[in-house]
Amino acid sequence: MRKKILILAGAVILLVVILWQFTGSSGTAQKMIKVPVKSGQFKIVVTTTGELEAKSSEDIRGPENLRPLGIYNDIKINKLIPEGSIVDSGDFVASLDKTEVESRLKDLESELDKLTSQYTKTTLDTTLNLRRKRDELVNLKFGMEEMQITVDQSEFEPPATQRQAKINLEKAGRAFSQAVENYELEVQKAAAEMQEVAATLDQAERKKERMLSVLQKFTVFAPKKGMVIYQRNWNGSKRQTGSTISTWDPVVATLPDLSQMIVKTYVNEIDISKVKKGQVVEIGVDAFPERNYAGEVTEVANIGEQKQGSNAKVFEVIINVIGNDTILRPAMTTKNAVVTAIIDSSIFIPLEALHNADSTSFVYLDSGRSVIKQEVLTGESNENEITILKGLKPDDFVYLTIPENEKDMKISGIDD
Repeated sequence: MRKKILILAGAVILLVVILWQFTGSSGTAQKMIKVPVKSGQFKIVVTTTGELEAKSSEDIRGPENLRPLGIYNDIKINKLIPEGSIVDSGDFVASLDKTEVESRLKDLESELDKLTSQYTKTTLDTTLNLRRKRDELVNLKFGMEEMQITVDQSEFEPPATQRQAKINLEKAGRAFSQAVENYELEVQKAAAEMQEVAATLDQAERKKERMLSVLQKFTVFAPKKGMVIYQRNWNGSKRQTGSTISTWDPVVATLPDLSQMIVKTYVNEIDISKVKKGQVVEIGVDAFPERNYAGEVTEVANIGEQKQGSNAKVFEVIINVIGNDTILRPAMTTKNAVVTAIIDSSIFIPLEALHNADSTSFVYLDSGRSVIKQEVLTGESNENEITILKGLKPDDFVYLTIPENEKDMKISGIDD
């Protein structure tokens, strides 16, 4: 019987406790959450997300100077080793599609065959033409000698006959001189034609050599030891099999120097005026939440850019990671707190504890006996807290929750 009474009494007590919790019949303040007013150093920060990059790196490049060879289209990647692979100098990295270059090479080889035939034909034509010109010179020389004999034999002939013989000799000499000059011009012309044909042929042969050399570079090897990180495409996606590289900038991947890392981040135009070179940055890495790193702002962009998928303007900021850690890798996401100002001596409260009515700021202050609606004068703030210039003391407590009777409470002025 006694056991039943005890069980019944326990149930009644439990019911009373539950009702008290729901009705709050005797202490609104006991249910409310209060926090102490903090004092000391207050940091004003601009928080951003960013991405780790190596401060310096060496490019792994595909074939260069393709455009002079008539290759203008982007080059497709046929095969890639996995990103993050550790390679040594000379190790295979990627293979590129050779189709267009091989097609160009076949066309060039056909053109070379034609140019070779043209060179041979020009050589033969020039040889035959000059031989014919030399034969004409020999015949003219013989004719001139015959005229000289006629002049010599006309010594005892009438003057008119002698005069005619001399005229014929003079004509023969002039014809021979003109033929010699023409021959020299023909030689110069032939040399120019041969030089032109030879130059065209040589140019095509050198182009073929360059194309054969370029073809070898369609298999891409690492220039030194390191970790392979692939370039991003214009839309932000990473290179992969089937992607293309530009003939203007044929970078396939990079080998970053992991001993010195930076963070690339973007700051909203509202906050960019607060961010300056040399400011201290507290860096957290999402992959290792238990670790924190120190950083320093080294670059702040002067010109903003449109944030992708948004109308917001942002400014690029580069942060140098102080020291090194072998676990850090490019493309890791970071959370960065740029310390834009530090107030050495201040008191501050959570933003959730601050309330506003018209132009008056106030808090719900624990006076020890009751809750007071206390006016405060605020100062600088960060993302979580705000400084209080007047109205509170370091040993005060303020409430994060609003009292049930707050409508009946009057605001106590700072001087009250």
